[in-house]
Amino acid sequence: MTKALTVTFLETVKPGAKRREIPDGVVSGLYLIVQPSGKASWAVRYRAAGRPRKLTLGGHPGIGLRAARELASRTLVEVAGGSDPGAEKKAARAATRERGDSDFVENVVSRFIERYAKANTRTRTWVETERVLKQEVAARWKGRRLSSVTRADVHEMLDSIVDRGAPILANRALALFRRMCNWAVERGIIDTSPCDRVKAPAPVVNRDRVLSDDELKNLWGACDALGWPFGPLVQLLILTGQRRSEISEMRWAEVDLAAATWTLPRERVKNDQEHVVPLSDAAIAILQRLPHVAGSHYVFMHGAKPVAGFNNVKRRLDALMPAGTPAWVFHDLRRTFASGCARLGVNLPVIEKLLNHVSGSFAGVVGVYQKHSFANEKTAAMQLWARHVEAILSGKAASNVVELRA
Repeated sequence: MTKALTVTFLETVKPGAKRREIPDGVVSGLYLIVQPSGKASWAVRYRAAGRPRKLTLGGHPGIGLRAARELASRTLVEVAGGSDPGAEKKAARAATRERGDSDFVENVVSRFIERYAKANTRTRTWVETERVLKQEVAARWKGRRLSSVTRADVHEMLDSIVDRGAPILANRALALFRRMCNWAVERGIIDTSPCDRVKAPAPVVNRDRVLSDDELKNLWGACDALGWPFGPLVQLLILTGQRRSEISEMRWAEVDLAAATWTLPRERVKNDQEHVVPLSDAAIAILQRLPHVAGSHYVFMHGAKPVAGFNNVKRRLDALMPAGTPAWVFHDLRRTFASGCARLGVNLPVIEKLLNHVSGSFAGVVGVYQKHSFANEKTAAMQLWARHVEAILSGKAASNVVELRA
């Protein structure tokens, strides 16, 4: 009797001198194929029209045991219904070859964006996906067939990104390229993904950096020295706790100075829900001082487009702050805002509303039935935080304040 494959066995299986096919005792017809090189893949054998067939399901460990069994079972159900998945895959690959260069890396990237990313992700997400894949993947392997890209090639790409000083980008590039390759396997463009058994090059670090009151004061002064447009932009980051991209792409049409609100439409925010940000008196004072440039809809612009180049801005701000200031990133200002509001006694649900979070206090059933906007509470909290920032700048802030005043 054929034994059931186990995760433990798969982790310890070794290649031999010859190609091996190891059957699974749970799903009849499912095999793990181990090459002498150590490369492993899943396949399912069946009969169609009285003839034996084999369908390659994909590489292991990219496809785990549970997923392989599900794919094999699905294949066998299709066969029972009269289909021949193996023959259909061969036909699809033949059609691909007839189209000539359609499996070139740059063309697969374009098809993935059009067929998958645009259909399944928000505009901001697929635009970023397209940017990373075109710059890091398509530009590197232009004119090369995706099936010729090896695991070693993937490691070489990731190493080059890390060597540029961008380890987090390397992680992101791998995640996006892996998803594209899995999609290509599903489409029959390639048999196995070159990303199988490739691990993220940089460890994922959960940041907990919060700027101290003194650091906020120094940063505010650096912003004053930096000037338009990035100085006031970063000061609004401090005052509002919103995301850098949301503020850098702020449009005048979104701002109502009379009502003291800034309304972010759903297509501009991460959770796809319109977000009304109360503007404190300090934030309004900054916006009132900003120039309106004819021909541009943006509050912070470079020509007709929103500002960019934040890496250079960060270096300039660091140079303006006292030597020895611990490393920080722009997103730390959002965490500083949230932590500072909590210090001042603002309730967690109000902070989450200010940050436009839908997890935490508003996850699951609570999010479905809790429709209170917290508008008054948000306005009071935003004013309280702004007064605290002003107190920091004047040197009058208490070291441990826990209060909430409307």
